Amino acid sequence: MEVINFARDRGLHVQAYRDDRLIVERDRPEAHEYADHAGMEIHVVGDLDAAMGPTTPKLVIVSSAQTLEALLPETRRRWQGRLNVATSVPTYLEFTSIESDKASAVAFLCERLDIRQDQSVAVGDGRNDASMIAWAGLGVAVEGSEPEVIAAADRTIPGPGHGGIKQLADVLIGAAG
Repeated sequence: MEVINFARDRGLHVQAYRDDRLIVERDRPEAHEYADHAGMEIHVVGDLDAAMGPTTPKLVIVSSAQTLEALLPETRRRWQGRLNVATSVPTYLEFTSIESDKASAVAFLCERLDIRQDQSVAVGDGRNDASMIAWAGLGVAVEGSEPEVIAAADRTIPGPGHGGIKQLADVLIGAAG
């Protein structure tokens, strides 16, 4: 896969998922950083390309925030129209199918639960949340999010520990009343 070769050529750690398992080619500190954060076990495989399979939901490059911020414009241009490329946290650069993002997941759930788009609410703070926030009837970004996340939102709320959830609940209760 092109993303794996892209990471290999730059000496970057890249990992994937297969059957809800975190798979990597090499046991590196970046793998442990991600595994500890996600609460997952690391599975080392000989060849990441061969180990992935047709239903691999995403690839993740784990590196410093500075490195990934510099790579983001290049990777978005390179895979435009073929892959979604976004950060979830500053040290994770995620690659997913162009047909599979948080907006499509929320749309699927709304359809299944018979909830109209204009009645949906989405809240997020990562670049990978921007499509979901833009799609929702009420899109909410956490203050301090990247500019593209805030631009996708209808409103912002304060971050954890600063009353943001209460503020959002007040808005929703007021809208329902």
